[in-house]
Amino acid sequence: MPTPSVRTGRGEPLLLLHPFTTSHDVWADLVPTLSQECDVVAATLPGHWGGPPLRRRDVSLSSYADGIEALLDELGWDTCHVAGNSIGGWLAFELAKRGRARSVTAIAPAGGWTRWSLNEILVGAKFMAIYPLALLGHALGDTATRLPARPLVLKIVSHRPGRVSRERADNFIRASSRCPSFFPFIVSELRGGEVVEVVGLDQQVPVRLVLCDRDVLIPPQRYAAAYVDAMPDADVVTLEGLGHIPMFEDPDLVADTILEHVRACSAARHADTA
Repeated sequence: MPTPSVRTGRGEPLLLLHPFTTSHDVWADLVPTLSQECDVVAATLPGHWGGPPLRRRDVSLSSYADGIEALLDELGWDTCHVAGNSIGGWLAFELAKRGRARSVTAIAPAGGWTRWSLNEILVGAKFMAIYPLALLGHALGDTATRLPARPLVLKIVSHRPGRVSRERADNFIRASSRCPSFFPFIVSELRGGEVVEVVGLDQQVPVRLVLCDRDVLIPPQRYAAAYVDAMPDADVVTLEGLGHIPMFEDPDLVADTILEHVRACSAARHADTA
């Protein structure tokens, strides 16, 4: 069982939030670069492989955010820069609304839909289709990491699975098949979960919206407009040729994309307080 979080480096506080059903391991190839300039914490969400336990009936986006807030309190961080991918980006917006974010870098963020919309139903259907694969992986244990179908599984989150390291791929499969809140979260959100209201959020916190043009799980052509329209002052960046978890394919590019935003926001913040 992995640790619930890792912390390394010195400098501006930077919190990394991973996609749904994964773990903080997705950031492992970025942490050495990010920690050269930042005090980096890569956290695993409650109810995920290696993360804090969460009762099935309590699984929700708000509960995930509550768990991350408890971690920030434990760290003594009133605010920090937050970079999140997929549901991690969704949670980054929620933390910003709660006043805990100095800046947000949202990478292929989930949540770009309205309640009971076709877009929400389509995402839910995709994860429901993936769920049997997770159950199979759970039944097979570590044998699942050696199956010939592994590249097909990685194709869900990576445009070029061949660029994903063996370690990242194995831990992705382990986490996805050992996520206690997989099914409860899908049911919770489809039954009436929270849609984070982000209109005007970019006026309160600097936001960088990072889109992945080969994302098949949450394609930006369908889901980005809701965020772009709600936050017209957000800095929008498109990563060409990368899938839903771009850190798997080009960790250096993603690290640079995060650091560029953190540097700019830190410089502006220090200038305002000088």
